[in-house]
Amino acid sequence: MQFAGINLIAVLVAAIAGFGFGAVWYMVLGKPWMAAVGMSEQPQPTPLPFIAAFVCQLVMAWVLAGMIGHLGEISIGRSMTSAVFVWFGFVITAMIVNHRFQGAPWMLTIIDGGHWLGVLLVMGLVIGLFGV
Repeated sequence: MQFAGINLIAVLVAAIAGFGFGAVWYMVLGKPWMAAVGMSEQPQPTPLPFIAAFVCQLVMAWVLAGMIGHLGEISIGRSMTSAVFVWFGFVITAMIVNHRFQGAPWMLTIIDGGHWLGVLLVMGLVIGLFGV
């Protein structure tokens, strides 16, 4: 199933896989993350942040798939390379600027930046596997 050359099934699977990666990442690094943001106890979870996160992951996967598709033939290598370039050129640079102005500790940048690198790599892998 495609729309404007983008495989929508690949986008959905990439978003689910990225969301799943994030769940595992923060289950493992939850305590260091809480310390980095200055939280002493875990807040009561509400569904809204999770819904917003998944919708944003859908958008991210769709844009990544569209960008990769503009490069020509879709392959795992091209998709993974594109994911790294997007992370390095846009995600981690924006996070560093924001966290430095916020006075956030570098550990927060490392944890969150690692999360987004992992999410983009997982999405790139899925998009590369699905192809067009």
